[in-house]
Amino acid sequence: MRDRGSPRPDLPSRLTPPLGTGGQWCRLSPPHNSRAPGACSPGPGGSRARTPPGSGRTRGSPRCLPHPGSSRLPGGAAAMFSLKPAKPTFKSYLLPQVEDKITPEPKIKKLEPVLLPGEIVVNEVNFVRKCIATDTSQYDLWGKLVCSNFKISFITDDPMPLQKFHYKNLLLGEHDVPLTCIEQVVTVNDTKRKQKVLGPNQKLKFNPTELIIYCKDFRIVRFRFDEAGPESAKKVCLAVAHYSQPTDLQLLFAFEYVGKKYHNPATVNGIDPGGGGSGSGQQTPLFETYSDWDREIKRTGASGWRVCSVNEGYMISTCLPEYFVVPSSLADQDLKLYSYSFIGRRMPLWCWNHSNGSALVRMANIKDVLQQRKIDQRICNAITRSHPQRSDVHKSDLDKCLPNIQEIQAAFIKLKQLCVNEPFEETEEKWLSSLENTRWLEYVRSFLKHSAELVYMLDSKHVSVVLQEDEGRDLSCFVASLIQVMLDPYFRTIVGFQSLIQKEWVMAGYQFLDRCNHLKRADKESPLFLMFLDSIWQLLEQYPSAFEFSETYLTILYDSTRISLFGTFLFNCPHQRVKQSTEFAISKNIQLGDEKGLKFPSVWDWSLQFATRDRMLFHNPWYIGKSAPCVQNGSVKSFKRTKKNYSSTLRGIPPSLKNGIINEQEFLPRRNSLILKLKPDFLQQMDSQTNSMEQYFREWFSKPVDLHGVILPRLSGTHIKLWKLCYFRWVPEAQINNGGFITAFHKISVLTDQVDMLNQSLRQYKSSSSLQANCSELDQSRMYFRANGLNDNAGTPDFLSSSFPFSPIGNLCRRSILGTPLSKFLSGAKIWLSTETLANED
Repeated sequence: MRDRGSPRPDLPSRLTPPLGTGGQWCRLSPPHNSRAPGACSPGPGGSRARTPPGSGRTRGSPRCLPHPGSSRLPGGAAAMFSLKPAKPTFKSYLLPQVEDKITPEPKIKKLEPVLLPGEIVVNEVNFVRKCIATDTSQYDLWGKLVCSNFKISFITDDPMPLQKFHYKNLLLGEHDVPLTCIEQVVTVNDTKRKQKVLGPNQKLKFNPTELIIYCKDFRIVRFRFDEAGPESAKKVCLAVAHYSQPTDLQLLFAFEYVGKKYHNPATVNGIDPGGGGSGSGQQTPLFETYSDWDREIKRTGASGWRVCSVNEGYMISTCLPEYFVVPSSLADQDLKLYSYSFIGRRMPLWCWNHSNGSALVRMANIKDVLQQRKIDQRICNAITRSHPQRSDVHKSDLDKCLPNIQEIQAAFIKLKQLCVNEPFEETEEKWLSSLENTRWLEYVRSFLKHSAELVYMLDSKHVSVVLQEDEGRDLSCFVASLIQVMLDPYFRTIVGFQSLIQKEWVMAGYQFLDRCNHLKRADKESPLFLMFLDSIWQLLEQYPSAFEFSETYLTILYDSTRISLFGTFLFNCPHQRVKQSTEFAISKNIQLGDEKGLKFPSVWDWSLQFATRDRMLFHNPWYIGKSAPCVQNGSVKSFKRTKKNYSSTLRGIPPSLKNGIINEQEFLPRRNSLILKLKPDFLQQMDSQTNSMEQYFREWFSKPVDLHGVILPRLSGTHIKLWKLCYFRWVPEAQINNGGFITAFHKISVLTDQVDMLNQSLRQYKSSSSLQANCSELDQSRMYFRANGLNDNAGTPDFLSSSFPFSPIGNLCRRSILGTPLSKFLSGAKIWLSTETLANED
């Protein structure tokens, strides 16, 4: 047994504490929130020994040197002359310095990323600082930056102020960014004053001191490498650039994830890789089978239509689903013959049927000029015969009356520039004009207006509507979905809305892979799906009681399009999913059996991303269902609310004027007029000049709103707003602490929960059910904010902001971007593919 005072034999003699130090090692602490190059590596557990305050040692002094005045004799001679350390001869005339309070640095060695099946770490770097605040480094975080084949993760155990109420994604941590959410990767070298936009398979000639990640959801994330190894920092930057810009579809993470699941079929978060479950027991129809389409026909009462299997195995068209609905009078042989004349062989697709028999149909243009009139007439005749009243067909050429995908993309770039531009205060004076110049809200208004006009044709004129577009895969998805939301209350529920997206976008061949730019081919990118969600948000904002889902649901749904795990938003068409996944399965020796390609997780399996409590945020507390329970004589009955309870029509001025569908210019007073004074014969003149469509809108807006019937958008300037929760999540200047929309959301949620509790109490009246059964029902509340009791008068919780339920503190990094690559990119410069070093910046 070794004597406690004797040196350890397994350590070299150079580790013996030098004389004059009191038998202790001297390690210098790094400056506040930084670590000097060459500083000591972490000690056991990741902590670093620090020089005690008042030691008189300066930060620039060398590490682990003998104290001045100590004698250093060869060998062990020093120990022979004295057992006590020599007294120091150096006297300091400087007052002892009190070191700044140093934030505990993370235990780097113990910080490991949480990996999904098939996820591997491709590179990592320690001693990274994530920038949080704009004007100080006081709140910056220390940790490890990890790049995997799915995401970039910043891992830290530093304490930080967190928002008390916010959802937690089960797939992504607080500081994680999916690779498919990254738009640009920019490296910076402070010494050389250089910046470079990194592409895949590129070289970096300088050592980066900073990494800036520009995200598709308007986030800007910055990491500093002042204390990290330069080579490690360079490698992780190149890895992020390479894996965030894949060149092949099968390199997206979903393939590795599903491949791992087939080899090891265990569940993740209790959910199987596939399926359309919403996490609440309700299944979302995926429209991949014959039966799903048949049920939709029966639900809408489309008696003159049938499910067609002519494209089974994608024998006719690779951009159509295997099963779709066509007029009953069209035989399969006719469909095969006509298909050659359509662009992409995309034959007419049935979308929905009105109760009056009118149908909504979409189709591509006919490319065969010689056969165009003949085939078009036969298609229209077949649609007419499917109508019980044999009504005419109204055709709408969407390419001529709506903005194209390039114009929408240009508007989105301007909107992004406006939302991320800094400093925020300087844009306030010109905010409204700048927003108008983006034309984003103008395009949203145009889609809502055109869809409302087609609702009139279906609902009032009782004619079928055919949406015609070049390929029938972009604008028709948008318009067809909007029309159905306005007409059918089923699509205003959560499951109904998800089935609508599955039917009109996923299965109908919307090109999510290209439009979301998962493979960084920017020439085909366009945020059409986001604009659709924005339009739905406008309707939700105007008629909150008509929708079961909340704006949080819409925002999270948009975020899910940039997570490369779900097959829902990953492909351009169902055939591409089958073809690519089959090839991948063969290369990985995966036995598919009777399955048509790999079964990817569905985005509608919300249990994969959120716990039960967080999914409560999807429910809109304003929503009014079709019926409400009522207790009479001890028995539960149902009653329908009268329409007058739904009235939200403004009084005092003509409803058509407030709505904005009818041209406002001829009704508005002069611009310089301070008082809106209408002529006595105003209404008579208006009635004489309006056509039947304007009369339809006027009558609709003059009546109380039936939330379970048709809803029409209000389109005047004050009614079309900017979707702040989606676009301003990461802008701290735009947040209202303990206020904003979330305050109303919280109060309505608690009130709704109290009403539910009262209904449950009424159900228990004169019943034999125990109090425990009643309490179990209360635990199943739909609301995120729940009432403690019927007399709950609790105030607004702390730590709420108008960005609820998102917590931007950890994700936020909004240093100035003026003059940086993103600013230039948003100004129209095509620099994100550049491999050249950008101009030096001061």
